[in-house]
Amino acid sequence: MTGALLFLAGVLFVAVGIAISIALHEVGHLVPAKLFKVRVTRYMIGFGPTVFSRTKGETEYGIKALPLGGYVQMIGMYPPNPEDGSYRASSTGMFQNLAREARNAASEEVGPGDENRVFYRLPVWKKIIIMLGGPAMNIVLGILFTAILLMGFGTAQATTTLSTVSACQATQGQENNTDTKNCVPAPAAAAGLKPGDTIVSFDGKPVTDWNAFTEQIRQSAGRKVPLVYERAGQQTTTTITPVLTARPVYGADGQPQKDASGKALTQDVGFIGVGPQQGMVPQGPESVLPAVGTQISQVSHVVLDLPARVVGVAKAAFSSEPRDPNGPISVVGVGRVAGEVSSMEAVPLDGRIATLVGILAGLNFALAIFNLIPLPPLDGGHVAGALYEAVRRGIAHLFRRPDPGPFDLAKLLPLTYGVAGVLMLMSVVLIYADIVKPVNIFG
Repeated sequence: MTGALLFLAGVLFVAVGIAISIALHEVGHLVPAKLFKVRVTRYMIGFGPTVFSRTKGETEYGIKALPLGGYVQMIGMYPPNPEDGSYRASSTGMFQNLAREARNAASEEVGPGDENRVFYRLPVWKKIIIMLGGPAMNIVLGILFTAILLMGFGTAQATTTLSTVSACQATQGQENNTDTKNCVPAPAAAAGLKPGDTIVSFDGKPVTDWNAFTEQIRQSAGRKVPLVYERAGQQTTTTITPVLTARPVYGADGQPQKDASGKALTQDVGFIGVGPQQGMVPQGPESVLPAVGTQISQVSHVVLDLPARVVGVAKAAFSSEPRDPNGPISVVGVGRVAGEVSSMEAVPLDGRIATLVGILAGLNFALAIFNLIPLPPLDGGHVAGALYEAVRRGIAHLFRRPDPGPFDLAKLLPLTYGVAGVLMLMSVVLIYADIVKPVNIFG
């Protein structure tokens, strides 16, 4: 397959994954709404002109021309005026007109017998479940993709197959000694080991983990130890004597540790002069949730800092400043990255697919967290409105006041349109930047 076709395959893979994620996000709203007997009139993927639709029961299901999201339309999203039960605005101001139009639109499909099937009449807890259903679905998808990534493909880790075998013993601070003039054969080379050999056992114990193997070596300085390795399908037994060598001290983050003066810390341990090959090592089920927690934390920091990061992207797009490779990107940028990953023929196919699956996991977590922002028209804005309604009713009940009724989200339409405008502007900036100055994540 040519590079262009591979690029296109990567773009299509992620595009289909995003479309499925959006569709299931809306299913997360649709299912609880129907369970709670709210009449759902439309389930649409995308915006703009309708490309295809089919009505089943009381709901129209369809696909629209612009695949930039989706929506579920429920009747009675906004309550009528509490004064007279009508859908007329109480004055002629601009914001009141917005509320009036929203109420009129919300009431258009409310027919006889639907009075108890409108969204605004639901108890607060049911409203919250419906609005959290979408983000919850994306979190479930993110966990699923992460599980596929970790348990199916694995993570890049050191294997028990050798990548390098030093000819000479290392000196302090060196991984390999290339001074052939004063070469003292390294223990591994002296024992006959070569790159590509797979370590089977050390000191009579099976070797299945590189880190554990390294720790055995470090504790065996000066002692002749039996070692079994496999080469070309055949196992060979040899003996090896790790030498006592000053080696760097590494922290939990894998980085060399330093003392207060900035000098690298070392300790005398056993050393044989080998390095491992990297490979995809499948992980157990217990690895999934910690990885999910880490990814959600990372995505949350990006989302919370999104406005500032978009400003940085805009500065880079309209100047000679370099673009932050860890900054936000649009769907255009995601597609480009997916295409580049797919077309990297030097990387094994399973590694490329694993990267694409990881992209889908991150996108679903980002979609979930972004939608939880407590601003309309996002799902979190509806949840915030429902919580405010619960607090307002609770205070009224506490002081034995009349029930104030459902909170009218139509009053927040100016804020809704403002937030929507900002989101559209940020999308345009990111798309423009991804076209004129795309992120180079591969260095």
